[in-house]
Amino acid sequence: MDIVLHAGAHCTDEDRLVKCLLKNKDLFLKQGIAVPGPSRYRRLLRDAIQALARTEPEPGAREVLLDSILEHDGVRRLLLSNDNFFGVPKIAIGDGVLYPKAEQRVADLMRLFPGDDLTLCLGIRNPATFLPALYAESPQEDMLTFLDGADPALLDWSELLRRLRAAHPGLPIVVWCNEDTPLIWGSVLRAIAGLEEGTKITGSFDILSEIMSREGMQRFRAYLHAHPVMTEHQKRRAIGAFLDKYAIGDEIEEELDLPGWDDTYVEMLTARYEADVAVIEQIPDVRFIAA
Repeated sequence: MDIVLHAGAHCTDEDRLVKCLLKNKDLFLKQGIAVPGPSRYRRLLRDAIQALARTEPEPGAREVLLDSILEHDGVRRLLLSNDNFFGVPKIAIGDGVLYPKAEQRVADLMRLFPGDDLTLCLGIRNPATFLPALYAESPQEDMLTFLDGADPALLDWSELLRRLRAAHPGLPIVVWCNEDTPLIWGSVLRAIAGLEEGTKITGSFDILSEIMSREGMQRFRAYLHAHPVMTEHQKRRAIGAFLDKYAIGDEIEEELDLPGWDDTYVEMLTARYEADVAVIEQIPDVRFIAA
């Protein structure tokens, strides 16, 4: 079985992805693709992984887990999503890196599902906005404690991906920038579902509708109706053009209020992030969904 895990990152998704996938649940099931509700597996897998610290999985543990997660037979692809899979926000940064437990958590999941093919999917975000948002989700009282001695300028997503690649050389990894999701949301959904580019999927413009005015969305959908044959690249160019005119300003602007995080510092972090994304695009065997 193909098992696809969307592991966040934190503060990028808020379960939008699994909600969109669930809109297509019945259609997917006809193709052997299962989208169980998160309540069927998040706590179950957490408890099973915690038990691995004490003992090896019992014979037949995989089948027991799948019986609890799946509602139907004949599934060839299982779609899972949990932004806490690598750890809760409090421990998302440690030892000077992002998600220090990531490699072990992936290894644990492989132990629970031996013989199955795992794919890891991850949306990343500019540390200039990601770290403050992550800090706000943690119980830490100050930013320095939360960072655990890490320098924000040295927290690179490419470092996390290289660790995962080194620990699990054969693991397929799919990555995209959260900032690009209004443009590429349909491609992200199709990549996770294992569908060909261009396949129609419900909810492919859900993220766009959050940042574009109602008039803009109506005009955009009318434009799509008038141009039924378009490549994904052409659609993204059209989305960009409509956003230029109809974007809701408050939805795409973020305010930062942290000591020492002035405009110059934020611009530096952003520049480093853009350079880091360019590095990620060159990592072997990592599929990067670009806008």
